[in-house]
Amino acid sequence: MRAVVQRVTSARVRIDDQVVGEIAAGLLVLVGVTHGDTVRESATLARKVHELRVFADDRSAADLDAGLLVVSQFTLYADTRKGRRPSWIAAAPGSVAEPLVDEVVTELRRRGAYVQTGRFGASMAVELVNDGPVTIILDVPARP
Repeated sequence: MRAVVQRVTSARVRIDDQVVGEIAAGLLVLVGVTHGDTVRESATLARKVHELRVFADDRSAADLDAGLLVVSQFTLYADTRKGRRPSWIAAAPGSVAEPLVDEVVTELRRRGAYVQTGRFGASMAVELVNDGPVTIILDVPARP
């Protein structure tokens, strides 16, 4: 499982000009799922995101009760090593990925986080104001 985490002063997701998820200061979390990922990786990713110390004074979203906007993004597993057209073969199919992204959200909420989301599989417009800028890539390898 992979996430691109951006510290933001604000972020929102629009679908057909309607805002479906929005946060003030916090983290925008783009989540990609690959083959072999399980609920275990979802829980690990949620913990890492929630406890990631990227705010002032070495604090985390958990410390600050900062909002989290979670958006599924299969393109995080694009393979661009050959040619000019990305291959998506490493991205898990929607039937596998959607419940695991949902599990990341569920686990974050279990931890007490305020979480907003995009909509799985939708064409979304994601707007953000990156704070810093701070952008971190988190990889949680699937465990056998």
